[in-house]
Amino acid sequence: AKAQSLIGLVDYQAGSIVSKTLMEKPTGTVTLFAFDQGQGLSEHTAPFDAMVHVLDGKVEVTISKNPVILEQGDMIIMPANQPHALKAMVKFKMMLIMIRS
Repeated sequence: AKAQSLIGLVDYQAGSIVSKTLMEKPTGTVTLFAFDQGQGLSEHTAPFDAMVHVLDGKVEVTISKNPVILEQGDMIIMPANQPHALKAMVKFKMMLIMIRS
């Protein structure tokens, strides 16, 4: 066991979205993402609940057509089967925790 800074485990890349899976189990996943400014994920749905925790920067998260601005330290739950999208307002990093059970 070794303590690590989450922010330092994934780096920004110009014009890209970078991801790093930290844990993948049958019951869920924990993934880090780094989004360059203006990058995002188009509207989609997932069959499982997921939590976004913003580690750095600022993002607009839209869930069922309702936009919410999140900044460092903020989190939001994206319910299963609800359409959601993300857009980086500035460079941002997040931890995504998806629970499958």
